[in-house]
Amino acid sequence: MARFAHKILLPLALPLFLAACSTNPVTGDRQMTGLMPPEQEAAIGAQQHPEMLKEFGGRYEDAKLQAYVDRLGQQLAAKTEVPGTRYTFTVLDSPIVNAFALPGGYVYVSRGLMALANSEAELAGVVGHEIGHVTARHSADRYGRGVLAQGGAVLAGIFLGQGAGQLAQQGAQAALASFSRGQELQADNLGIRYMTAAGYDPREMAGFLSSMGRHAQLEALLAGQPGKADQFSYLQTHPPTGDRAERAAAAASLTPGATYLIRQDEYMRAIDGMIYGDSPDHGFVRGRVFAHAGLGIRFEVPDGFRLLNSDQAVIGLGPGGSQIVFSEAQGQGAYSAGDYITNVWAKGAPLGELRPLTIDGVPAATAVTRLSGQNGPVHARLVAIAGKTGRYYRFLLTSPLEQAGRLDGAFVSSVQGFRRLSAAEKAGLKPYRIKVAQVKPGQKVADFVATLPLKDYAEERFRVLNNIPPGTEPRPGVWIKTIIEG
Repeated sequence: MARFAHKILLPLALPLFLAACSTNPVTGDRQMTGLMPPEQEAAIGAQQHPEMLKEFGGRYEDAKLQAYVDRLGQQLAAKTEVPGTRYTFTVLDSPIVNAFALPGGYVYVSRGLMALANSEAELAGVVGHEIGHVTARHSADRYGRGVLAQGGAVLAGIFLGQGAGQLAQQGAQAALASFSRGQELQADNLGIRYMTAAGYDPREMAGFLSSMGRHAQLEALLAGQPGKADQFSYLQTHPPTGDRAERAAAAASLTPGATYLIRQDEYMRAIDGMIYGDSPDHGFVRGRVFAHAGLGIRFEVPDGFRLLNSDQAVIGLGPGGSQIVFSEAQGQGAYSAGDYITNVWAKGAPLGELRPLTIDGVPAATAVTRLSGQNGPVHARLVAIAGKTGRYYRFLLTSPLEQAGRLDGAFVSSVQGFRRLSAAEKAGLKPYRIKVAQVKPGQKVADFVATLPLKDYAEERFRVLNNIPPGTEPRPGVWIKTIIEG
């Protein structure tokens, strides 16, 4: 029966496959783009653009920097095989090192990525790579393969049974999940093609890919997960940088005697004063303290915990795999903090030690339970604090059972320090910013590290930020980036 079903499935799918295929004039590849014409790509990009801004921190409000990136992007777009395509280039107000493109010519780079770059040529390589995704029509191809896979899943469900259909659906979702390794490497080559045509030194792209790899290693170290660099930042959706850097360097064929642009001076002037790290809209991590002027709150985590800030939550990573997660949520009609824990936040969970609290004069409640962790059950302490207009601030501590007694008391004591900020404290909260300077004769890495407001792994941060390898010193006269508060 299975063999018979396959014979029916192939003739039904083949006409759809052939109709969807077309040859991309940019790459010469046969692609499944027929199911998404260029007009639909543009419409999808326009529809998703506001959602991307909302999801990734919004547009960074610096008109000069936005104009600088737009000029660079339009210059590169003019060198593509389809120079008439309309592009929209946006700098995102996000500290995460990231860049991506939507169908229809919407290209995004984060200010976190711009802080890591050290020249206009390096940024040109990144923007050129994302333009390459657009010109190669990778989104349309991915969509076409996904639709065909879903169509095959329906047929498989009819002829092969529901289980086979579900497996095919999983394959369809995987096809739509991210660009393939081959597509990423193809975008690298296109990016090199476009930046070289615009006069930029293509070797700078290989240098920036190496910087991204070192940055991911630093992020893993800061998160207490050394050796897991591939899970951080740009590497979550892109192939490992070591491979890509080698391939990019090999692809960067130079014309003998030609002069290529790097434009470090211009780039450093453009990013001078740019916010580094947390945005005021998302609150600030300062050591073990988190403070948010907009929410008007602050708290401090116990000794041994390292805070990480994101749009959705603030996470404290502690000893032995323990974690503290702080977030805010709607009360969903709960009449008290205890009711919120019992019937909304932890509804259905077996709770113990449920009791009311008062924190900074505000009603609160706490309870304990056990959750399933990767290595077995873990202790969990929940604290809910009444916020504004029916919302609740939430603290969740999870820790191995053997550490629960020691950490639980420190956690509750720490949460008791949660309080509202005074007007003066709100006004005093300032972001970190990039400050550029030229290295003077005799200046060493240690001289710059001593001035950084970030004290944990300060030298590693400085070296990664400026792409200065371990054990080396910056040359006099070159531009470097430092960090100031204000």
